[in-house]
Amino acid sequence: MNIAKVDYVTQQMTSKLTNYSYTINIYVPNEEAPQNGFPVLYVLDGSSYFNLVKEAVRLQSRNAPKTGVLPAIVIGIGHGDDMRERRFYDFTAPAETYLYPERFKGKGHEKLGGAVDFSRFIEEELKPTIESQYPVNKVQQALFGHSLGGYFALWQLFHHQSSFQRYLAISPSIWWNEHELVQCASVFLNEHQDMDETLFMSAGELETFMVDDARQMAAVLKKIMAVDFYEALDENHASIVPTVMSRALRFMHKAH
Repeated sequence: MNIAKVDYVTQQMTSKLTNYSYTINIYVPNEEAPQNGFPVLYVLDGSSYFNLVKEAVRLQSRNAPKTGVLPAIVIGIGHGDDMRERRFYDFTAPAETYLYPERFKGKGHEKLGGAVDFSRFIEEELKPTIESQYPVNKVQQALFGHSLGGYFALWQLFHHQSSFQRYLAISPSIWWNEHELVQCASVFLNEHQDMDETLFMSAGELETFMVDDARQMAAVLKKIMAVDFYEALDENHASIVPTVMSRALRFMHKAH
């Protein structure tokens, strides 16, 4: 029986800023890097999505002229066994109060509002580590997030937009805390114009209010930046990511 060779590196990284140990998966293309380094894609919820994204990049970049997907470094940022609770902390913004939708039936989360420190972990600890070890193109960096990770990708765009050049927000949880991101977007619009950063946003047709939220957010942000919104027909919250992955990767490499 042939056992597939592992083509990525896994390491634990304990953040002094978040006081948490993340599982970092690192895929680097098996070829000579371009003169300016490889583009890099940081993947939130790496425990769930790193392998999917990595394989999509690896397979499609073999024929980049046809697929539009270039060889790229993929970094998965994963949580441990407490993933469900911890991601609600890392991915949500600090707020004076948190209001849960009725469908939560009163079941909240113990810790919320860690997005500021998680963002600093990426910028001040993770990125410098990756850039010191691998040939990264610092002006071709992308952030990918699904669901609450998509919320964080938008939050990062609104608060630290120059940290990435491409933002990929799939089925973002814009509903979180009474649609607080809508107000963030309004402030963002007033403070920016003709931005170089770009955004890919997608949601599944069957996601009801989430697809409406994403479409409306895309329409607003198109006033100041390049935004590509894609509604995936017949897809739901669980099926959306594999369906739109290739489209998101093409967008990541598309010149604007």
